[in-house]
Amino acid sequence: MDQITATLQGGSFPVILGGFFLLGLGLAFTPCIFPMIPILSGIIVGQGQNITTRKAFVLSLVYVLAMALTYTIAGVLAGLFGGNLQAAFQNPWILSGFAAVFVLLALSMFGFYDLQLPSSLQGKLTEISNRQQGGTLLGVAIMGLLSALIVGPCVAPPLAGALIYIGQTGDAVLGGLALFAMSMGMGAPLIAIGTSAGKLLPRAGGWMDAVKAVFGVAMLGLSIWMLERILPGGVIMLLWGALAIGCAIYLGALERIEPGASGWRRLWKALGVMLLVFGVLEFIGAAAGGDDWQRPLAGLSAPSAGSGAAHEEPAFAPIKSVDDLDRALAAAGQGAMLDFYADWCIECKRMERNTFPEPGVAALMDQLNLLQADVTANDAVDQALMRRFGVIGPPAIL
Repeated sequence: MDQITATLQGGSFPVILGGFFLLGLGLAFTPCIFPMIPILSGIIVGQGQNITTRKAFVLSLVYVLAMALTYTIAGVLAGLFGGNLQAAFQNPWILSGFAAVFVLLALSMFGFYDLQLPSSLQGKLTEISNRQQGGTLLGVAIMGLLSALIVGPCVAPPLAGALIYIGQTGDAVLGGLALFAMSMGMGAPLIAIGTSAGKLLPRAGGWMDAVKAVFGVAMLGLSIWMLERILPGGVIMLLWGALAIGCAIYLGALERIEPGASGWRRLWKALGVMLLVFGVLEFIGAAAGGDDWQRPLAGLSAPSAGSGAAHEEPAFAPIKSVDDLDRALAAAGQGAMLDFYADWCIECKRMERNTFPEPGVAALMDQLNLLQADVTANDAVDQALMRRFGVIGPPAIL
């Protein structure tokens, strides 16, 4: 998830919007949304056999645009008021609560239970929707808005992840456009099916459960990613290892391949075996005292003689306020490096562990006065210091 977030944050507007569109397109084929496609498209084009392709397209487009409006508003609000989401996540209880929610949402995607609105409220929304005149643009728009409320809980896990990312950017325009792109991805199959009067409807099958399981695994990964901020590295390694082994078993890594099995079955088996090996390595690395899940065997390699100096942590002078920074810069006889850090910043810890000890980086840092602003508290003083440089939050190095 860190890599995905970094890619989105560093990408251009088209890359970000394209990524959210593909996310929505994937959500469109989950079992919770897919069964609604023929029903809703039937309502949209249910004006008789004389409906034209153009009118069917317009009705389908209006429906999807109205549905997208709800998610767009959510994206704008996340961009406006979510700039401090990262700071709010510093609380271990909040982090644990969000992680637990994502685990529960993932379990629903694995079929342990159905996540939906209460039947009474869902029935009222459906009744209001059915009373709308399907052929009018206003009626179709109302149905689109209501359907967003009906299917909203079903797509809550990926939607929540998208809102978390948007909140971290603090960009309302990006938030609105990103959620709009995701909504259009969700509605693209509906537009195609509605325009064709149902002729493009794919057959239902087990592949829908597979798509749902993929999102379930993503939600479990997201919960582990959030817990990285408060749990020791060894525990995180065990969690990633458990997730990998669980996926391996689901893919049939421990099952025997029958003679004559298809190529796809053998491919999933091979992928499952690789995940199984990766999961076992995570457990071995955690038992050996490792703390980096991306390098599970790093704890097994004994440090070479004389390598201790290469792994010494740099000595940063603490900076709290703007006045502290001004005094430190005035007293500096050479260039200075200001590092914004927080206990909940995963990338900050990775840079301290992997980047700063690199010989080339360490040699350059030796030429600078090293200053560090710990903004874990995110109080008024911390926010004033970040505003001076237009920094939303860590990691940031100036």
